[in-house]
Amino acid sequence: MSVSEVRLRLRAGASGRRRPRPLGRRIQRPGVYFALPAIVLFAIFFAYPLVASFWQSLTATSGGVTRFVGLDQYARLFADPLIGTSLFNAGILLVVQVPLMMALAVGLAYLLNQGWLKFKGGFRVLHFLPAVTTLVAYSVVFRVMLATDGGAVNQLIGLVGIAPVDWLNHETWARVALIASITWRWTGYNMVIILAGLQAIPAELYEAARMDGAGRWTIFSRIVIPQLRPVLLFTGITSTIGALQLFDENFILTGGGPSDATLTPVLYLYKVGFRQFDFGYASAIAWLLVALTALIAFVQFRLTREKL
Repeated sequence: MSVSEVRLRLRAGASGRRRPRPLGRRIQRPGVYFALPAIVLFAIFFAYPLVASFWQSLTATSGGVTRFVGLDQYARLFADPLIGTSLFNAGILLVVQVPLMMALAVGLAYLLNQGWLKFKGGFRVLHFLPAVTTLVAYSVVFRVMLATDGGAVNQLIGLVGIAPVDWLNHETWARVALIASITWRWTGYNMVIILAGLQAIPAELYEAARMDGAGRWTIFSRIVIPQLRPVLLFTGITSTIGALQLFDENFILTGGGPSDATLTPVLYLYKVGFRQFDFGYASAIAWLLVALTALIAFVQFRLTREKL
């Protein structure tokens, strides 16, 4: 047998064998099997409701008959005065409550990060306890405390000669009560996240700043805040989303009143959908909230991206 014949037979045998698949292809199918339950749950409980709600926003139901109306439901948003009122109230929360809560969270976290402070664990638990309470439970407690007649807050300020305040039935004071309750609930939650960011700052930065003669304020403004920008961005975006999606607190405390002073977009969505049964328009309000939330988060990210 010549050398050329041997080579031909070897090539024929090699071509007849099945080449082994790469490792990535061999584990690909079992990986899909493991991920399949999560994919199914995602499709049923997230993807399908998302698509269904968008389709519902393009329809209207009248006399038990659902018909396609295109963008008419979105056109109603621009002519609805209560949409503007609810967005104005949400804007007050974004401008007043979110910065106030963030400032308190940063201050408390900075204080709890000091080496001279004793009983740090107890103080951390004490400040974080409001975040553990359920939204409904603490809202009911605040409603009882802020009652005009016999409320604990009015009784306390009455000891110093201040007349009772109608906290939940006056437009201005109702907003103050709502801002106070939300701030009490979420300050500790953001404080823990910011405290974790503070503890991740290298100690060498503090030592170098002190050696250069930097004071407490210089260290705080030139080292702490710049190092905390990613954490502050995260807490700021989540707080913004929470303000736009506020429902439990104002639903229980004031029901959106008085005179729609505490009406928020989600509470208005609830009233349109589950009291007026106008689910098409309610879905349009929901998608308006999605667009606003995405826009505000995008702006916040772009404003801080160059500094991260």
